Amino acid sequence: MRIAPNSLFGPVEDVAGQAGHGEHPPRMGFFTDTSICIGCKACEVACKEWNGVPEDGMNLLGMSMDNTGGLGASSWRHVAFIEQPRRLAGSDAGIAGLPVGPSGAQATAAIVESALRRAPRGGGELGTSAFAPDHVPEVPVAEGPERMDFRWLMLSDVCKHCTHAGCLDVCPTGALVRSEFGTVVVQQDICNGCGYCVSACPFGVIDRRPGDGRAHKCTLCYDRLRGGLEPACAKACPTDSIQYGELDVLRDRATARLETLRERGVVEARLYGEDPRDGVGGFGAFFLLLDEPAVYGLPNAPVVASRDLPAMWKAAGVAALGLFAAALSAFMEPREP
Repeated sequence: MRIAPNSLFGPVEDVAGQAGHGEHPPRMGFFTDTSICIGCKACEVACKEWNGVPEDGMNLLGMSMDNTGGLGASSWRHVAFIEQPRRLAGSDAGIAGLPVGPSGAQATAAIVESALRRAPRGGGELGTSAFAPDHVPEVPVAEGPERMDFRWLMLSDVCKHCTHAGCLDVCPTGALVRSEFGTVVVQQDICNGCGYCVSACPFGVIDRRPGDGRAHKCTLCYDRLRGGLEPACAKACPTDSIQYGELDVLRDRATARLETLRERGVVEARLYGEDPRDGVGGFGAFFLLLDEPAVYGLPNAPVVASRDLPAMWKAAGVAALGLFAAALSAFMEPREP
């Protein structure tokens, strides 16, 4: 089995090779940096347009600017908005959720400046950036003895393309497959709509589409990957919050970014899904978060449901052998004359 090297997190597991692909590209994936997400939803629109994903409702849900609500069969990308209120007092009040005082303001300004200086990729295909590269907005500071403020956390969520994917383990028809890029893809022409994959996913990503009955989810734009293009959502992201590339390269880049944020005083920053020692073997699409995963509606310690299947089958086998032995002994006992 070929293993790709990675100095920080150990080897990147060769899931494509394990799936039967011989010579294949390196494992590809997403790194989503939520610290520079501006909630524009360009990724949602690009995903729907390229993949022909149907409209899934434009209703106000009472969840800030979020009108999608979550991932599903018709929402392969979902931009979540989390408002966190915080009481700020006097001159010590800085940006909610970041360290108070000058250091917190400087850290926030540095993050915003980093986002504003990023230009769209693709040789200007998306047009000229509307951001002025030399402009760094003023960091708002609380005035008066006390007031209520909040921070806005934003997350462009997507299928995690897990190393050990529960949906892939339980599919009875082979509709879910591992591609040569290491991603997990649903083949709709084989899916029978049984729904086993829906309950097996610890993130609630995959679902069956109403009126269709078959399972749908992000394919990481498999057709674009085969053509040497990056996924539509990453291409459309104006701040480069969604980054696409080789998974081991992305992990190193994410570690460097995390260190930079913590040096600037953003102590809550953390990586989520980058560690291959977690309950799903690490994500093929992982995140940099600014708070605990549960704040974003993500499980803090996800575990693939099929992980315990070997132990369950072993226990069932032992129980069956015990029953067989008991029945056999009952028949073998000599009868009294």
